[in-house]
Amino acid sequence: MRLKTISKFVLGAVCGSLVTLSIYATADEQNGITPINSQQMANTIPVDDVNNFAKVYAITKNYYVESVNDTKLMKGAIDGMLNNLDPHSDYLDADDFKQLSEMTSGSFAGLGIEVSRDKGNGGVKVVAPIYGTPAYLAGVQSGDLIVKINGVPVSGLSLDEAIKRMRGKEGTKVVITVARANSLKPIDFTITRAKIAVRSVQSTMLNPDYAYIRITNFQADTSNELALALNKAYKTNPHLKGLVLDLRDDPGGLLQSAVGVSGVFLPKDSLVVYTDGRLASAKQKYYASPNDYDIDGTQQASMNSIPAIFKTLPMVVLVNQGTASASEIVSGALQDYKRARILGVKTFGKGSVQTVIPLSKDTAIKLTTALYYTPKGRSIQAEGIKPDVIIQSEYSDILDSWDVTEASLDHHIDNPNALDKNAKLESVPIIRPAKQIMTQEEIKAKADAKMKKMPKVADQSLAQVDLKNDFQLDWALNIIEGKPLPVESSTLAKSAK
Repeated sequence: MRLKTISKFVLGAVCGSLVTLSIYATADEQNGITPINSQQMANTIPVDDVNNFAKVYAITKNYYVESVNDTKLMKGAIDGMLNNLDPHSDYLDADDFKQLSEMTSGSFAGLGIEVSRDKGNGGVKVVAPIYGTPAYLAGVQSGDLIVKINGVPVSGLSLDEAIKRMRGKEGTKVVITVARANSLKPIDFTITRAKIAVRSVQSTMLNPDYAYIRITNFQADTSNELALALNKAYKTNPHLKGLVLDLRDDPGGLLQSAVGVSGVFLPKDSLVVYTDGRLASAKQKYYASPNDYDIDGTQQASMNSIPAIFKTLPMVVLVNQGTASASEIVSGALQDYKRARILGVKTFGKGSVQTVIPLSKDTAIKLTTALYYTPKGRSIQAEGIKPDVIIQSEYSDILDSWDVTEASLDHHIDNPNALDKNAKLESVPIIRPAKQIMTQEEIKAKADAKMKKMPKVADQSLAQVDLKNDFQLDWALNIIEGKPLPVESSTLAKSAK
């Protein structure tokens, strides 16, 4: 049995955001993780270190200024051990484990943002707001730095504590204060927590000849939703000339869904991604085949219903700093096969695999067990996917210095290809918009206008596009239509593999 894994970044650091998971890895021999018996523990655990731990535990319990129960102490010890490995390894207590399980359906309560600890512990950084959620509709953006929650500074809080302050009952409000790169003053957002039913795929027509698909996250049903959207586009115009796939601010989700989405546009049985780690079970290859993407037995039929035109239709993919994990897998695969041009800025760089290993019926650890590689052997980890054309937003230069990447996280794993001797320099075209600095009032007005245009979350199936104000999307359409690129270019290192 293959060791099933999940591809979700900042999994233990979510605040009402989507974490999809269909299969948990269990600690048994058939999936490559064998139970550890007492003899193995005796042979592998250093006795002196264990004795020191026991002493610290006892001293803390007996002499700390306040009474501390055993559960809190032990959880803190486990958290510290795992959190110091990398940003994504974590202990899941009963509440965390339950929340993770509930999110597999794509229905959950919260704000709808993916967050990470800012390097230097100065705040909590928004990696991406999930499209259509309360945070997104309120105007929260990728790169925002949360500095206060209900007026309380987050600088002195752990990431888990900050997240718990943002969580709460459906219908209750929370005020988050953010620092934004293009804003002269901190911005307050009053957000109502909600039960969120997120559709992972939205679609529309940019004009009669060009289809637009936006994937907001990778859920168990994403491939089926994509099939419906593509069939609808084909029915609208069987002679389509191109497709724009928007993966901006897509924080990832199920690995199997990423494989399925890639398979829609690639030849049958193409290698989509592979993983590599210490254990033999961590060395896996995932192909555009039902064995690797059909999660519940419904995806293969959906895939077979998609017209063959989408295997060859001219295509561009939009990415940004909030494109992470599963969405980076799709971008990397389509780029390696030269199936699509990748447009935007370098992606987040979450290229590690986490395996959820239950400890009991309601607790587990989430442990990084492998790294992802694109079909040509490029590691995504702490590097991301470099676009074929840099198409910036008006704030991209500022966000680059804002450091919204995997590489900015404390204890991140380095890219194993960082010193690749086969790397070569390639010139990459750059398209720049005019820079903007917005006041708090202008930001609020823009957010309010967006909210008025948006349908209710539960009813979202059609993407809301604005070619006038969406610089990246506008240029994606220009490029797919064959319009010439600007002369300006930048030199980026790309693998020669």
